[in-house]
Amino acid sequence: MARGGSQRRKQSVADKQATKPLKDGNPKSMVIRIGAGEVGASVTQLVKDVRHVMEPDTAVRLKERRANKLRDYTTMCGPLGVTHLLLFSRSEAGNTNLRMARTPRGPTLHFRVEKYSLCKDIMKAQKHPRAGANDFHVAPLLVMNDFVTPEADRELLGDAAPPKHLEKLVTDMFQGLFPPVQPHNTPLQTIKRVVLLSREPPSQGDNGTFTINLRHYAITTKVTGLPKPIRRLHAAEKLIASKEKKRRALPDLGGLEDMAEYMLDPSAAGYTSASETELDTDAEVEVAAQVTRKVLSRKERDRAAAREDGRKSMSRGGRPNVEKRAVKLVELGPRMKLRLTKVEEDICSGKVMWHEFVHKSNAEVKQMDEVWDKRNKEKEERRRIQKENIEKKRKDRKENKGGEGEGEDEDEEMEDFDEYDMDDDVWHDEDEEEGAAAQDEDMEDEDDG
Repeated sequence: MARGGSQRRKQSVADKQATKPLKDGNPKSMVIRIGAGEVGASVTQLVKDVRHVMEPDTAVRLKERRANKLRDYTTMCGPLGVTHLLLFSRSEAGNTNLRMARTPRGPTLHFRVEKYSLCKDIMKAQKHPRAGANDFHVAPLLVMNDFVTPEADRELLGDAAPPKHLEKLVTDMFQGLFPPVQPHNTPLQTIKRVVLLSREPPSQGDNGTFTINLRHYAITTKVTGLPKPIRRLHAAEKLIASKEKKRRALPDLGGLEDMAEYMLDPSAAGYTSASETELDTDAEVEVAAQVTRKVLSRKERDRAAAREDGRKSMSRGGRPNVEKRAVKLVELGPRMKLRLTKVEEDICSGKVMWHEFVHKSNAEVKQMDEVWDKRNKEKEERRRIQKENIEKKRKDRKENKGGEGEGEDEDEEMEDFDEYDMDDDVWHDEDEEEGAAAQDEDMEDEDDG
């Protein structure tokens, strides 16, 4: 009888890499949908698209359950080396919200996703969509625009300009999502994607609004300065070298009498086509040409060094061996328009540091600080009492049982101690939905006014 296959699903390579502890210093993230199936199909697909943006330093096949609480994810952040949490949820009013939290101590940025487009929508609108399988092996390049308001514009805007510390906090938060790029050590050919974050400039009536537009592109390059037939042969050579099976990799020259008929366009009087003669250098860059070298032994290296002593490997014109390449960006998606609504300490459960709709006086801020200080002291006192009770129970059991079963009792006590403050870290969906509804009412009142 044949042996049955295993029912366990195989974990992808990307997931295995994402679950390794943080050793190389690269930030790792988890993109989560709060409420599982309750958020809807569109938000679920948006979560999947954002996971592809954060590859390879994220878990692409992360499975959420409706019973999962925020404590379940924060507990696993330490062992897995996760540094950021991206939490998507939807309120009863239909608003899609994004919470970006830094582990383990915060802060947390609350965004309202005003508009978004999925990857499939972007691909349907393109004539030649990009589908590169090797584009997601390296983290994307982060480009940020207008995140800091100049001093001249800040004086003109007055109260409409966001605070400086808020701009610095948001900038550092987004920069921490992706690993830093070292220009001198990072090979250019490894950078395949770019994430563009552009902040909309504030106006007089925005009252400190902080709105960010997110775009995700793939970087494509091609050699310029060569006729189109030569570029076709170059592309066909790459396909053959990579052993990819593609129809008509090489051009069909069966119907031509001379190679010149393929290289030159007869309709252009024996020269290249008219489009080839137009100069367009706006999107061209010069990069060092890749040279394939043979691995030499020590004697061969010494001989080559002796022959090349006193000479430099320079091409014609006295310039280094460089080639011109045209750079083009192909949008991958998703698109998102994020509006910052609130900033709070800790992970979704701390003191509010900034709010777009609610403004408090200095006296109210001082009173709020006193309330939080009192709450933190009470929490520390409860944990101290609980720890003393655990030590007392452990001592009594050790005296009564003579040390038997000490390990099991200790594990049970520590589990009780860990679960003591679970209520402080539970995700409060109802409070967030009520807050979103209150914000909607405030915005409606402003529009009526």
